[in-house]
Parts: sequence; structure tokens; C-alpha cells
Amino acid sequence: MKSDVDHLPIVQQAELERVQRVLMAEFASAIGRATTASRRDGKILKIILFGSYARHDWVDEPANGYQSDFDLLVIVNHDDLTDIAHYWYVAEDRILRDGAITRPVNIIVHSLSEVNHALKRGEYFWVDIARDGVILYELPCHPLATPMPLTATDAYQMAEAYFSEWLAKVDDAVEIADFCIEKHKLKDAAFTLHQATERAYICFLLVRTLYFPRSHNIKFLRSLAEDHESRLVEAWPRDSRIDRRRFQLLKRAYVEARYSTAYDVTIEEIWAILASVRALRNIVERVSRERLKQLREAAVV
Repeated sequence: MKSDVDHLPIVQQAELERVQRVLMAEFASAIGRATTASRRDGKILKIILFGSYARHDWVDEPANGYQSDFDLLVIVNHDDLTDIAHYWYVAEDRILRDGAITRPVNIIVHSLSEVNHALKRGEYFWVDIARDGVILYELPCHPLATPMPLTATDAYQMAEAYFSEWLAKVDDAVEIADFCIEKHKLKDAAFTLHQATERAYICFLLVRTLYFPRSHNIKFLRSLAEDHESRLVEAWPRDSRIDRRRFQLLKRAYVEARYSTAYDVTIEEIWAILASVRALRNIVERVSRERLKQLREAAVV
């Protein structure tokens, strides 16, 4: 695995250094308040850059709404330390509000045992990180396991089961959203369309990588999914301000549509969002079936 980011422009290198400092400082603060021995002894073992900035194929056009995110894997020494709300929320919030960090930052946190178990199973997401990732920080003597190849038959069976389960969940959410729209319950419709979108990205990621992050942030899920399949971009245009506003309305709906009296969405916006969610669902089905066909053919060779 590479251990430098010399391929990145100086500005992006500086942003990554700043992100790393925030992560380390806020984690130290969080474990300093811990009450159990396992948590007080918590350590960050590795911080790994993965995705487009590791592979050299990032996009940086913020004015047009197209900007690749920094994707970071934080590996810790204990499962308890992967709780985002408990240990990482403050760090994420500081990074989000830091004016010197100009691009979105996505963080996933897993224990070394989780990562090594997945590598030994040959799960594609983790094998790709082991192959393409860039180590920004690591504590010595905590190696990653050697990736083992997943059998073609196992990969196909796992992906097919995920596809059947999660596409049905997408369709269920869309059906419920239709009912909410019919009853003019627009906030409920917005929340349910958020769920449909989240499930669609989970479906795609599981079929393609056999993994999805524990996150309800559909912007994060969209970024990970589009990083693997550019055709998914078609569902959510970014060219105009109104297009970007609609996705932001949907992103906010997970919390605000349920709990905030200030959240407001019009029927016209709901119809436009519904059209995009249906487009996303259809693209996910199409590209997932293509992937399953590839896996099935590899399994019978």
C-alpha cells in the first residue's frame, strides 16, 4: 500500500493533513473522557485515503456541483471505538465547518479485526482499499491481513441475495411515498423518499462491493456509489441551483422532515424528487443486473 500523497496538488495535501490533525485531536479528547479500560486504551491504528483521490481519478469542479469527496478509513484497535456518534461526531462537525477544508470529507471507522476479517473473506470493497489505498498515518506492528480471493460462486450468491432483498426495500419505500403524496403528507413523503434513496445506494454498493457504510448520509452514499459507477450521476443533475437544492432537501429530510417545524417542501419539489428517486432505482437495477451477469458467468466458468 502506498504511503504518500505526492500525486495530489499541494492544496489537497494540506487539507488532508488538517483533516488528520482534527481526527487525532478529537479522538484523543473523546477517549480521555472514557470510563472503561478498553476505551481509555483506544488507539487509531491507521488512517487510509481511498477512492478517487487515492486512484488519481478525482473530479474537482465545485462551481458545477461536481467535486470528489475525500474518503477516509480510520482503523481503531477496538470495536467499541467505531461508534460515530460517541467518538467521531465532533471531529466530523469540526471538519465540516473548517473553512480551510474546501471539499467534503467522508469517514468510515472500523476495528482492525473487522477489516482483517473482511480481507480474509475477499470482500471487494476492502480488497480494493488494500490495493489502491494510501496510508496517511499508521501505528507500527498492526498489519492488514493478506487479501484472500472470494470464490466466484460465493460472490455471485452473496450479491444476488443482497440485490433481491434491497431492491424490494427500495420499491416498498417508493410505494409508501406515493401513498403519502396522495394524502398530501409531504414531510412524510420526503422522509420516505430519503429512505428509498438510501436503500437504492445500499443495494448498489452491496452488489458491487459487498459492503456499505453505517451511515444515513445520502450524500456520502451517493459519493461512494458514483465513485464505482458514473451512470448513477444521471439520477441527480447538478447543473442548476434548483437541481442541487432538491437533493439537499432530500438529504435534510432524514432528520428535519420528522422533527423540524421549519422544514418545508412543496408538492412540485416532491414530484421532482420522486422522479429522480425512480430514475435512481431504475439505474441501480440495470447496473446491478449487469454486475450479477458478470458474476454469474465467472461462477460457471
